[in-house]
Amino acid sequence: MTVAQLFPKLEIPETIAAGPGPGNTDARVLAAYAGAGLADHMHGDVLRGMVECKHMLRQVWGTENVHTFGVAGTGWSGLDVMFSAVMPGDRVVVFTNGTFSGIDGLTVRMKAATAAELALSPLDPKPASVIIVDVPHGMSVTGGMVEAALAEHKPKWAAMAHWETGSGRINDIAGFSAACEKHDVMGLVDAVSSLGVENFRIDDYPGVHGWASCPQKGICCLPLTYAPVSFSDRYIETLKKTGTRTFVHHPIMEARHWGIIDGKDVEKGTYHRTHSAYAVAAFHEALRITLQQGIAERAKDYAHHETALRRAVQAMGCEVTSNMTSLVVLNLPKALAGREMELVQACRAQNFGIWPTLSEPVQIRIGILNLLSREAITDIVTRFADAIRALGGEVDDVRVTEALNGVYDRAVAAE
Repeated sequence: MTVAQLFPKLEIPETIAAGPGPGNTDARVLAAYAGAGLADHMHGDVLRGMVECKHMLRQVWGTENVHTFGVAGTGWSGLDVMFSAVMPGDRVVVFTNGTFSGIDGLTVRMKAATAAELALSPLDPKPASVIIVDVPHGMSVTGGMVEAALAEHKPKWAAMAHWETGSGRINDIAGFSAACEKHDVMGLVDAVSSLGVENFRIDDYPGVHGWASCPQKGICCLPLTYAPVSFSDRYIETLKKTGTRTFVHHPIMEARHWGIIDGKDVEKGTYHRTHSAYAVAAFHEALRITLQQGIAERAKDYAHHETALRRAVQAMGCEVTSNMTSLVVLNLPKALAGREMELVQACRAQNFGIWPTLSEPVQIRIGILNLLSREAITDIVTRFADAIRALGGEVDDVRVTEALNGVYDRAVAAE
């Protein structure tokens, strides 16, 4: 048999990505990626694009931090860069309330573990210097929780997810920052799901010194482009004093390639790793789209369309437990309880990509990343209603339509 017969050409069908992320990439971003006419990652136009990206990122983040740039890879790459400043023995408090903040906690435990502690359990170390504050699934981290933990443990670092996609909960970033500032703790924030969706400026939270996000959610770019990060001067000075045991994910070395050297912007960066000209072009266009729309306007759109989706699924008898504006996390009607995975798999078989939660209790997550139109939300609602019916559930189409129209027609009338 020929290679072509053994391995036929991979054909991936058009799919609606209605999960927590990756989101649906804008056609302009895909065109920029495919249209890049060179592969030389040190070409002048590529380097110019990187410089422009860091300036656009400062506007998107809402910051004057010089050390603001993109890390090649997904959100995990950006988070690894941010957490690289945590050294063995560092005292850290981590707040977890879902799957992804839980993985952040594991990352910190691996970074902070001494050699002996890591050797005891290499894949799940339990360093004495790390305190995990585990908030139950479906609940948000509050400022009071942060205040109490920092007052008791007096750590060097504190870490929290801004938006926890695993459970669909928004955590109290203002309370987190205030507690960190009060107790002279350096806050680290996972903003993977909030950047480009919520209207916030990181410079409004002086207790937070490190921020990390991703390209494939609110920024709506290809998954493997650049994860936005931003670090305060204090974070960088701390890193200079302690060093870090990484080369590729070293915040200072990575920043040099983006034209940030010795805390200043320079005309041309220095080589650190092989960047992709195609990824730079796509990332550049995604940031342009974000700024053209405006963070405030985009946040308003997300809140509007999430309200429509929320009310529609509630009209189907589902219980919504989330408070994010890009994601609805729900429990199915009681008659279908326990069949969440069956429903999700049936939807995926129809190229309708929704997700279950990845930890107990099992719930369903429906996302609207870059699906901000009445037509897109109506399509999602129709598909989900069909899936419920296919499992034997009942859906009152009149109630669902009234729920959608109640949101959208009211908005039209207000205009």
